[in-house]
Amino acid sequence: MCEASAFVVKGDKEELFLERVDKLIPTEEGLLLENIFGQRKVIKARIKRLELVDHRILLEREE
Repeated sequence: MCEASAFVVKGDKEELFLERVDKLIPTEEGLLLENIFGQRKVIKARIKRLELVDHRILLEREE
């Protein structure tokens, strides 16, 4: 499996945002994440870090 879990980083804590993400698309509204089940979420955030081996996407909310 190549999908990843997306987390929102708050200080030293990580909050799960969406599991099994296979698409991350930048849009004018923010980042559109879509998982293998077709579930979509949009978040105003920037990518803080990608951990590809660990299948993790770390996001930081934009104010």
